[in-house]
Amino acid sequence: QVQFVESGGGLVQPGGSLRLSCVASKIFPSIIAWYRQAPGKQHELVARITWTGSPTYPDSMKGRFAISRDNAKNTVYLQMNSLKPEDTAVYYCNRVGQVFPWGQGTQVTVSS
Repeated sequence: QVQFVESGGGLVQPGGSLRLSCVASKIFPSIIAWYRQAPGKQHELVARITWTGSPTYPDSMKGRFAISRDNAKNTVYLQMNSLKPEDTAVYYCNRVGQVFPWGQGTQVTVSS
């Protein structure tokens, strides 16, 4: 089992940017994804990245978000630009498919 610790969230104005970080408890040579969960909604996949660094985004997320990883640091990043109020959610990382227990996540609030 792998545990993930997310950080980097906060309050940002519409149009602003944030960079989230996710540190894995041990090396995890597989696909890692960022998810988000808005109040009252299910987890939504935001971006995913392979061990070799190939990213994939749902069509609705293309263009504003960029996922990357530093395998030497067991860390995955999510650069979020041009943020909108509808991006407000708790952001988590986890594997794809049979997820591990969710971590605490990091709250992102986009508001003026």
